[in-house]
Amino acid sequence: MNKLILLALLIVGCDEYAPTDHTHTDTGVTITDTLFVYDTLIVTNYDTSIVLDTLIIEQMDCAGVQGGMAQLDNCGVCDTDLSNDCVPDCAGVWGGDAVEDCAGICGGTAVSDIDGNCYSTVQIGDQLWIAENLKATKYRDGSYISSGHTDEEWIEIETGAYAVYGDDPSNAEIYGNLYNWAVVNDDRDVCPEGFHVPSDEEYTILTDYLGGESVAGGKMKETGLEHWNNPNPGATNESGFTGLPAGFRNFNSGYYTFMGDLGYFWSSSESNSNTVWYRELRYNSAAVSSSTSSKQSGFSIRCLAN
Repeated sequence: MNKLILLALLIVGCDEYAPTDHTHTDTGVTITDTLFVYDTLIVTNYDTSIVLDTLIIEQMDCAGVQGGMAQLDNCGVCDTDLSNDCVPDCAGVWGGDAVEDCAGICGGTAVSDIDGNCYSTVQIGDQLWIAENLKATKYRDGSYISSGHTDEEWIEIETGAYAVYGDDPSNAEIYGNLYNWAVVNDDRDVCPEGFHVPSDEEYTILTDYLGGESVAGGKMKETGLEHWNNPNPGATNESGFTGLPAGFRNFNSGYYTFMGDLGYFWSSSESNSNTVWYRELRYNSAAVSSSTSSKQSGFSIRCLAN
């Protein structure tokens, strides 16, 4: 019977070094250590036909536990929970916070409303504006805004309502909807999450930044004559606001008027119990006007980041 007698295995000191092989020359025994170097190792083999191949030492995990299961993830976190390992963001950064916006742009600033309409945004000075007229048909909580009102109904309704110019759905795609002011004033909010209908003061901040009312209109209007009627003077759209001439729905008659000529934009600021401040862009001027109108008017809405 072959017998192997291990008389002594004496470990003196325990320091981390590179992997080291130890060979007992009398018996041809090789012991490979992947973690530690042992100062003294005595092996006596009384039967030379028996070969001790490998001594396996368990390594420490990232938490310093010998034989432990903790692993270091790509974000440098050491634990045994593999379900919480960090993942790369849309820019490929492990543990990063970049996400795709509704337009599919990584790190983009486009936002969507409750209906899923996706809007581009533009930074103008310290303000972040939605660069399109609002198209939402519901409040932020999912409640529907009434629509489809006749001319007679429009001038009488006191609750929130919207209309599409000429009752033509294709106009909503380009120019957005026309809302009465009750929609603006509703606590359920119509703008996308993180945005609101700007106050009169916030519109003034915008026009002051663009050089004042006498020239700000041109910097806010879409260029060319695709949507604006001739001559559209001073229209550079250098602000990126891309104002469009959506016209409005008249508070006295319920009629749709001035598409191509004028763009009206509600503010959230009342002038008195019956009227509200708004801004107006014109086809024949580079200026932007500030005035008041009845709450029954149907105007466009632009949203501003909180």
